[in-house]
This record gives sequence, structure tokens and C-alpha cells, in this order.
Amino acid sequence: MNGTASTRNASCTDSAGFAFGCLLAGNICLAFGPWLVRLAGTDGGVGPVAAGFWRLALAAPVLLLLARGRGEGPKGAGAVMLALGGIFFAADLAAWHLGIEQTKLANATLFGNAASFLFPIYGFLAARMLPSRSQAAALALAAAGAVLLLGQSYELSPQNLVGDLLSLLAGIFYTVYLVAIDTARRRLDPWRVLAFTTVAGLAPMLLFAHLLGEAIWPRAWWSLAGLAVVSQLLGQGFLVYAMGHVRPVVVGVAFLLQPIMSAVIGWVVYAEAMGAADLVGASAIAAAIVLVRRGSAEGGSLEVALKDAKDEA
Repeated sequence: MNGTASTRNASCTDSAGFAFGCLLAGNICLAFGPWLVRLAGTDGGVGPVAAGFWRLALAAPVLLLLARGRGEGPKGAGAVMLALGGIFFAADLAAWHLGIEQTKLANATLFGNAASFLFPIYGFLAARMLPSRSQAAALALAAAGAVLLLGQSYELSPQNLVGDLLSLLAGIFYTVYLVAIDTARRRLDPWRVLAFTTVAGLAPMLLFAHLLGEAIWPRAWWSLAGLAVVSQLLGQGFLVYAMGHVRPVVVGVAFLLQPIMSAVIGWVVYAEAMGAADLVGASAIAAAIVLVRRGSAEGGSLEVALKDAKDEA
């Protein structure tokens, strides 16, 4: 690595550390999503896909205000890419919210987190590099931790098949959304990126909810407002910011904070006991996050990796 690349990496250290904290905070916020969707159905009286629509609709005006005066918006191919990202995000929410209702929550969480491993694969392919030993070890440790954390409640059976497939499809859709976000974040402010994709996802979400015959207008708003603030403004806001500074492999492994937090929410809210295997699995995921962070700390974001590879060539 030449002097220019070294200087660039050194200048990214502080912002990468802050971004890593935002990444963790974002995943903690996103973990509250399934619980808030359930409350939106029981208290708000709306369907799961309709809850996703209100998540975007209530957050959109705030995001548009935050995006004002932050430079030019996306144009040309960049705008098309972000629009597709918004559509795939809407498809992810619709598929996963439906999957939650047709399979066990553990199954939906396990398959829905497919992006934890698909997005790092994209990062390695885009950077034309293989994972380092520490990164490979972190991914293996994270996979083992996820199996331990969800293994006791996971159940593979014919009655869960449709929900399992919907959750897996949601994970694939979310990966495409993340690729669009990662590409856009190399050029655009995070608030502009998030505002654009949120608005782009509104019409598809409303269409999906209507086609499924769901109740759309709520009888109570507090759970939907919580979903918009916690999941979209804070959760996605932290995540989109972090993706301009953190490599995909770190982002992917950090996603597994969500099933840990889901287990904690289940313990606190629904008195769902956490066994020894759950605690070991959660510890393994936490160790994987630390390991992958240390193994990738010197690299910064995917953009830095691509620039460094060009410099070395």
C-alpha cells in the first residue's frame, strides 16, 4: 500500500469508529421492528404490510426535511439505482412481515437475516478479494452463534415452508436494497439516500397491502409512530450513515445483533426464558462482531478498499 492509501486510511479511523457505533445502534433499533409490527396489528388494527407502509409514510416528511439543503439529489443511473433500492426495500418489508405470520418467529428471524452472509459476499466480490482469516473466522463464529441462539425454537416443518420461503426471499430483497444503498453512499449524503429510498417504497407498500386485502387505516397510531421513529428514522438512519464508512462484512455480521435483541425483548415483554444455548449463541455473535471489527478496522469502507486496490495496481 503506498503513502496516499495509508494517509487515506488513517484519516478514516475516527469516522469509522463513530460509524461502527452507529451501526450497532441501528441494529438495536431495528430489532424492535417485529414487536412494533405485532402491536400495530393488535392495537392499531392494521395488517403487517400496511404497518410497513405507515412506517415509511410517517417517516418520509421528516426525512425530506432532513435532506433539504444537503447538495444535489441522485440523477441518472444513480436515481434509478436508488428507486430500485426503495422498491426492493418495500418488497423486503412485505415478504418478511407476511413471513412472520406464517412461520415461527425464530424461523423468520433466521431466514430473514440471510443478508448477514449475502451482503459480505457482495463486498468481497466487489472488492475482488477473499476474506482474511479473521473475517472468515468471524463469519463462521457468527453462523454458529445464530444457530445456537435460534436452534431451540427453530422448527423445519411443512406447515412453516411458506413462511420460511417468504422470510428467505425477504433476506434476498434486503441484500439488493443494501447494495443500492452502499453504491449510493459513495457519492450522496445519508439523509438524501434514505429519503429517496423511503419515498420510492411508499407506492409499492401501499399496493402490496391493498392487493392482500389488509386493513390499512389504523384505529390507533402510537405503535405505528414508534415503528416509523425507531425502525425507519433511527434504525435505517444509523445504518445508512454507517454504510458510507464500514465494510460490508462488518455490516453483515452486525445484523445478527437483531436476533439477540429480539430474544431480550421476548424475555422482557413476553417472559420468554433464555436458555444456556441462547446465552452461548449471543456471546458467540458478540465475539464475532468484535473479531470482524478488528480484522476490518484498518480497511474502512468498501470505497476505501476499492481505491486502495486501484492504487496498488
